[in-house]
Amino acid sequence: MNSVLMAPNGPDGETFVEMQHVFVARGEVTVLHDVSLRVGAQEHLAILGPNGCGKSTLLQTITCQRYPIQREGSRLRIFGRERWDTGELRKHLGIVSAGFPGEQTPRTSGRDAVLSGFFSSSTLWPHQHVTPEMAGRAEEILSRLEALHLRDKPLREMSSGESRRIMIGRALVHAPQVLLLDEPSNGLDLAAQAELRRTLRRLAGQGVGILLITHHLADILPEMDRVVLMGSGRILADGPKRDMLTRERLSALFQTDVEVAERDGFCHAW
Repeated sequence: MNSVLMAPNGPDGETFVEMQHVFVARGEVTVLHDVSLRVGAQEHLAILGPNGCGKSTLLQTITCQRYPIQREGSRLRIFGRERWDTGELRKHLGIVSAGFPGEQTPRTSGRDAVLSGFFSSSTLWPHQHVTPEMAGRAEEILSRLEALHLRDKPLREMSSGESRRIMIGRALVHAPQVLLLDEPSNGLDLAAQAELRRTLRRLAGQGVGILLITHHLADILPEMDRVVLMGSGRILADGPKRDMLTRERLSALFQTDVEVAERDGFCHAW
């Protein structure tokens, strides 16, 4: 097993997220309602639901970008702790969204973009000091992701699939316990989607926990045995994949007739 991308033991070692009766508001509107969820540190889990159902807000709550409404009986613990410095927490999490964070320069290369993960910046700036250990880590990650050919390629010249692979590399620089992915296949063509899923399957096999948020059934990896169904800011169902991804449940979730088929461990809907 490859040790380079393996996650180290984290603060708790077993539990990543523990939420009990959590409510979260955006402005004056409550968007998460009475959410209770427990996720293991090395678990592979998919949260599936239609656009606008609160999935991204849930992810932002887990990463302490948003905070729950204070209520009696409500609790949120990340790696066993209720309070975190967000900079410290980020060292235990790798976050991948559909778009690259911030602005890059025309010369931001794949290597620079990966290295920017050490500084939580949008690119590698002249005042940031890259140590030999950081440089070596970036090279190892690019190699393990089969992306060495992107090392010197400007980010702005990359395809969506190439830049998504670099974003995953950026998220891995601290050897996180858990990789969090928010709609990672958005904007990718079929070949890029297939490459993304191969990459995520390799990481799952290397011991990195994966929490995937998506509305695409085909994003759910064969390694994910548990699926959470989410709608209207609530968790509607949580259980084994075979019980969650049924015609009846998905038709109710997406409010349309859904047919489901399985191929090579992946489920597809139409």
